[in-house]
Amino acid sequence: MNVHESEKIAFILESKGYSFTPEREKADVIVFNTCAIREGAEDRFLGNVGALKRQKKSNPNLIIAVCGCATQKQSTAEYIKKTFPFVDIVIGTFNLAKLGDYIDQAKNKRVFEQWQQGEIDEQQGYLRTSGDNAWVNIMQGCNNFCTYCIVPYVRGREQSRKPENILSEIRQIVSEGRYKKITLLGQNVNSYGKDLTPQISFTQLLQQISQIEGDFKITFMTSHPKDITDQLISEIANNPKIIKSLHLPAQSGNNQILKLMNRNYTREKYLQIIQKLKTLVPDIVLTSDFIVGFPTETEQQFEDTLSLVRQVKFASIFAFMYSPREGTVAAKMDGQIDEKIKHERVNRLLNLEKQIQKEAKNG
Repeated sequence: MNVHESEKIAFILESKGYSFTPEREKADVIVFNTCAIREGAEDRFLGNVGALKRQKKSNPNLIIAVCGCATQKQSTAEYIKKTFPFVDIVIGTFNLAKLGDYIDQAKNKRVFEQWQQGEIDEQQGYLRTSGDNAWVNIMQGCNNFCTYCIVPYVRGREQSRKPENILSEIRQIVSEGRYKKITLLGQNVNSYGKDLTPQISFTQLLQQISQIEGDFKITFMTSHPKDITDQLISEIANNPKIIKSLHLPAQSGNNQILKLMNRNYTREKYLQIIQKLKTLVPDIVLTSDFIVGFPTETEQQFEDTLSLVRQVKFASIFAFMYSPREGTVAAKMDGQIDEKIKHERVNRLLNLEKQIQKEAKNG
């Protein structure tokens, strides 16, 4: 999703006459599109922003902008304002479409503006950079409030794009003839359309997209297990336009941890979904996300995650150490896990993934 949003930033800049340079020292404008999901991502972008102090000093006309999830948080925006006086623009997630205007304003004054809400921008285009794949946002925001996640606070509540706007964008993409894959994006694509009048389900949207003439395939991310329906599973199985793969974050294999995470499904429910998928789509490629070291996680609870991975045999997984995010419920929980234990557990999980992949390769 951040890659696609960066394509929008690139389009805005190109519309103002800028072009890409691979040499940072030659840039007239440098934009950081930030992520707030994990602490490490914030640390990296702050380090990279700080590294520009010398370049700004040698080129006072250089415009430096920081936007995205991290700077939607007022505390982070204020920190940048005070710590990096050479940064010209700090905006959040809801006013990204105005970046071009802010660049004009920044030639005379620093710009700091975080909107608390905003509508989906249907006006801006994208400078697509992902080969024969075209990303298409179908919604923004999230209503789930997983206790570890900052997204609902920096992206707002779920807003679905109108299906006619999505279909129009995809028709335009397909008409260009160079995109063979359409990847639909949303924090939880399975809940698409619930806020629209009349309501439309994600399965119905997939059916409408697949009726567009052209040589292309459809995939999507990310799906929340609590909202997977039998109708969606059937559509994945029977629609020839849909790529037979699914990214379905499990996050943990233990019911108590899942409850503390506010994931609203159990291990048993997750495995039931997996069984249905494998039955109806025998060749499906399954991938997943896992968080290790969530507050109070015991060794046995972590073993439940390992056993889930062994049972499902995912094609690949993304494993992350739990990272406390300011403002979330989990950050205030007792029982925070020592960093050394988190490292040890994430390495065990990743080693298990490698073992499963090796066994699959060897048949």
